[in-house]
Amino acid sequence: MEFYCIDDFKTEFEKLISKKSYSSLNQDIIDYFFGKSFQELCSGTRLNNSDETPYIKKRLSGRGGFRVYFLLIMKDENLYLMFVHPKTGSMGSDNINDESKAYLYKKVLNCIKTNDLYKIELNTTNKKLFFIKV
Repeated sequence: MEFYCIDDFKTEFEKLISKKSYSSLNQDIIDYFFGKSFQELCSGTRLNNSDETPYIKKRLSGRGGFRVYFLLIMKDENLYLMFVHPKTGSMGSDNINDESKAYLYKKVLNCIKTNDLYKIELNTTNKKLFFIKV
């Protein structure tokens, strides 16, 4: 499986991991997404009715952790991370509104079409995610 993200995710991720109180985000993303099957990754709140391209909202690290939004494309076996936010702390917020969810969905589809993405790789030496512009 290949992992990609749009700039909204990358920007928010980098901003969050720079804060000590959110430093677990890198490991939380690795623990949840890497080494999992497509079926396992479908567990979350589905924001669309598609079985081929599910748009999912998932809670990471329990109730006070993070909320991540992503799109799975079954036929290509690709996962696209769209946005992440903490639920608590100085940068914590409630779930994003329906307008923002629709914006992210349209944006990721456009980014896939135009190849305006970052590929996400795992550095196995230091267990850090890194982003490569496609």
